[in-house]
Amino acid sequence: MYADRHAQTNRFNPAGLTAAIAINAAVIAGLMFSSPTIIAKLPRDPLTLIDVYTPEPPPPEPVPDPPTPPRGQQPVERIDTPIPLVKPVASTDSLVPTMPSLPPAGTDTGVGTGPVVIADPLPPPPLPVLVDPAFDPRYASAIQPIYPAAERRAEHEGRVTIRVLVGIDGRVKQAERISATSDAFWQATRERALSAWRFKPGTRGGIPVEAWRTLTLTFVLEQ
Repeated sequence: MYADRHAQTNRFNPAGLTAAIAINAAVIAGLMFSSPTIIAKLPRDPLTLIDVYTPEPPPPEPVPDPPTPPRGQQPVERIDTPIPLVKPVASTDSLVPTMPSLPPAGTDTGVGTGPVVIADPLPPPPLPVLVDPAFDPRYASAIQPIYPAAERRAEHEGRVTIRVLVGIDGRVKQAERISATSDAFWQATRERALSAWRFKPGTRGGIPVEAWRTLTLTFVLEQ
């Protein structure tokens, strides 16, 4: 039973082929009848062409040649050169000094050395300020000399002016008499100055130096 069914499917079917052809024909006919119809429409009146004539422009008038001047009146080209402005320079004849005439050449020319001029020596620089010696206050009690006994007994008073040279150590190196009431007052003052007086040495520019100092002492009796 199964073998007969498979054998029938392999046979040619003319009815199916006819139906397929009919369907394709119908489709093609439909396409042909459905295409748009193109109708060419011409204008009612034909086009008229009008030829418009444009005249050509007249040729340009010829330019006349410049008149030729006579042979004796030919134009001459002239070039004006600007004159530079230059300030006048004064004559130098009056500015040159008159040179003295040179002596005649001889055997002595250029041999002499001329007068010798000795320049003044320069002044020495000023020295620093000198500070005079001053009594050392630590030795103030030793300034007054001893009153001479003979002058005391005679009730004489006196006055002595002395000039002393103070060394850099503050001691008196020399003593000179300027004035004195008596020799006794002078000797008492000189001995005290050389033995007991003490000074702050004088200075020049801050450096200790030897310096002179003048002093006056008075001898007065106490009542």
